[in-house]
Amino acid sequence: MPNAQILVNWLLIGSFYAAVALGFSLVWGIMNIVNLAHGSLLILGAYVAYFAFTALHLNPFIGIILAMLALFVVGWLIQYIAINRVIRAPLLVTFMLTFGLDLLITNLAQQFFTANNRAINSSLAGVNLTLGAIVIPVQNVLAALIAVLLTAALSLFLARTRTGNAILAVGMDRDAARLMGINIARTYALTFALGAALAGAAGAMLAMTLQFQPVDAGQYTLFAFVIVALGGLGTPWGALAGGLLFGLATTLSGSIQAIGPGLQTTVAFAVLVLVLVLRPRGVLGKAFYS
Repeated sequence: MPNAQILVNWLLIGSFYAAVALGFSLVWGIMNIVNLAHGSLLILGAYVAYFAFTALHLNPFIGIILAMLALFVVGWLIQYIAINRVIRAPLLVTFMLTFGLDLLITNLAQQFFTANNRAINSSLAGVNLTLGAIVIPVQNVLAALIAVLLTAALSLFLARTRTGNAILAVGMDRDAARLMGINIARTYALTFALGAALAGAAGAMLAMTLQFQPVDAGQYTLFAFVIVALGGLGTPWGALAGGLLFGLATTLSGSIQAIGPGLQTTVAFAVLVLVLVLRPRGVLGKAFYS
């Protein structure tokens, strides 16, 4: 495989991985909840985009917006009904709660949507730009650009808006934020809903570029966890850095013939161990999130 093709593949898959981890990073960094239901929310977003395309004949990029809106509502309801009740409970309680939600959502999706592989086969699915020996899938490029734009939009929202500043303040010191008049419950609900909406966007990108089924949820939760650990908490750009690093490990290992497909993820996890040994906060992690 030409070196330039490896570079293109890395940037495309790395940007997608960043989208997978962006909402997970937000919820973990602000609420100190490792959301084990993240992957199942992502798969729900994929189904929203898939049915918007197949049943409503909407453009797949419109499906990204619909998936974000639908998952925002789902995330808000989950936070209000379940997670807000145990927000001060020990970490193990939130682990078990989100794990239970993951099992519930995954099994319901499998019951209603079956275990068949699905994918959005739009008119752009087979369109490629060819530059010599380099093949660049147009749809993947557009998805990668959306992933970067979502990262930039979230970063600007947190840094430049009053609501975003309130979310950051709650993440840094919940009690001090309450004394400053910030409604903690409402801020947590908004944070979890935004995290779910970002998961929905990643799910829609997944449906556009790869096949998916309900049992894939656990895999994407694991990927999100590793990517956030690599990139660090405290900034949306950490998810992008972690996604690119994780994508680099899988892409390079996949280009080496001696490493089979089953070992690509193993190599990426080895990189995780190395990064955590050298920099426990992750590449861009903030000190107050460690």
